[in-house]
Amino acid sequence: MIEKTNYLSYPHSNAVAALLKGIDRDVEKAEDALMLGLGLVMLSSIFAPVAPPIILLPMVALIFTMSACFARINYHKMEKKLLDSMQYLDRQQKSIIDPIVTVFVEYPVVPLVHSFNPLMNLSRIWKSVFGGIIMNPLWIPIFYVMGMQITEEKNLGLLNNAINVVDKKSSSLIWPD
Repeated sequence: MIEKTNYLSYPHSNAVAALLKGIDRDVEKAEDALMLGLGLVMLSSIFAPVAPPIILLPMVALIFTMSACFARINYHKMEKKLLDSMQYLDRQQKSIIDPIVTVFVEYPVVPLVHSFNPLMNLSRIWKSVFGGIIMNPLWIPIFYVMGMQITEEKNLGLLNNAINVVDKKSSSLIWPD
């Protein structure tokens, strides 16, 4: 399967509508991945009677990690596709989608290597340790990756709000099928 490198599809008449539709679809995909991870974690309590915490808790951390990683990778792909699409837009179209570009510029997302490095996330480490002290030390890794998940949700929420602003700003825009 060949992956598209931008949001524009030829011979589409309205480039802004195609861009909005594509980035909205990618944001929904990332939000769905985060919700799937959260749902699987919520369902993990079903296995509590048969699975010991030493097995169940690392699985919960792994589920949070996978969903946050997928959302982060998808976010970086969205940013790259948007930048690739920008070269085909004229100045007026670029001004319409400026709120979306502003989200990527003002709230840059660091690579996954930085997210997993505890020395670069001291605040998240302290919050995780504090939560582990209150609940159970086995929960420290879960709290750490849960912080990653919350960060991803926040970034996607900002991007979703920007998409809504652009959609309202171009109220004459009709979503193509």
